[in-house]
Amino acid sequence: MDSQVMVALALSLVGGLSTSLGALLVILTKAPNLKMLGLLQGFAAGLMLSISFMDLAHNSINSIGFLKGNLWFFGGVIFFAVIASFIPEPTLAPTVDVKSKKKNDNKGGKDPLKKHRRQVLFSGIITAIGISLHNFPEGMAVFLGSMKGLRVGLNLALAIALHNIPEGVAVALPVYFATQSKWQAFKLATLSGLAEPLGVVIVAYLFPSSLSPEILDGLLGSVGGVMAFLTLHEMLPLAFDYAGQKQAVKAVFLGMAFMSASLYFLEISLPKEMAL
Repeated sequence: MDSQVMVALALSLVGGLSTSLGALLVILTKAPNLKMLGLLQGFAAGLMLSISFMDLAHNSINSIGFLKGNLWFFGGVIFFAVIASFIPEPTLAPTVDVKSKKKNDNKGGKDPLKKHRRQVLFSGIITAIGISLHNFPEGMAVFLGSMKGLRVGLNLALAIALHNIPEGVAVALPVYFATQSKWQAFKLATLSGLAEPLGVVIVAYLFPSSLSPEILDGLLGSVGGVMAFLTLHEMLPLAFDYAGQKQAVKAVFLGMAFMSASLYFLEISLPKEMAL
């Protein structure tokens, strides 16, 4: 169990600290390209949908049966839907209008963000809290996936890492524009990602090492439900807003194809002795 926890911690750190990459995109560029953000969000959504339906839910149904597998899957959907109802929705609304900001600057007018600096900073903090709450169950997912096998854990970590890059942008943008501090933006985005390995540590002590294979397969099926809900409820709407529906859908299918190929090549190339 110790080696499984260490592997899960390493994978979750990779996924969680991807929020730092998103923060870097903000603080190293003067005007973030929101269309690229939307395309990246759509691509990550395709990864998440593929791993939710074609890997986690599929394997759960094959292992414990159609009825039980679906009950676990939709149990995960309902569980996260209840949690999401209490989480403030992350938004980039106060800060995305970069063009209008430049126009106002060119006209000699005051920066509208300065008038509402406290509101913008509050938005960034709320976004960080919301994303941290989202990252916590993702860390649990990586741990449970690593218990099932290294292939599952690797694929989950990959999907989550790509998903967390735009999340880092979502945290860093309002904080950076409100405080004008690159360090504060980077720090808060990074801290929101560290909720993921925290989820690994907590779940490692909640679940016994003698967890039955049926319960484990069921839990992985419920993780698939959580991932599917997260994707359809939050990631796709943002992708549509930033990249447009047609371009976002293309990015989704590209992400699904990428993950399907990843599942195939990891399955045929990963040595059996590396499975946990």
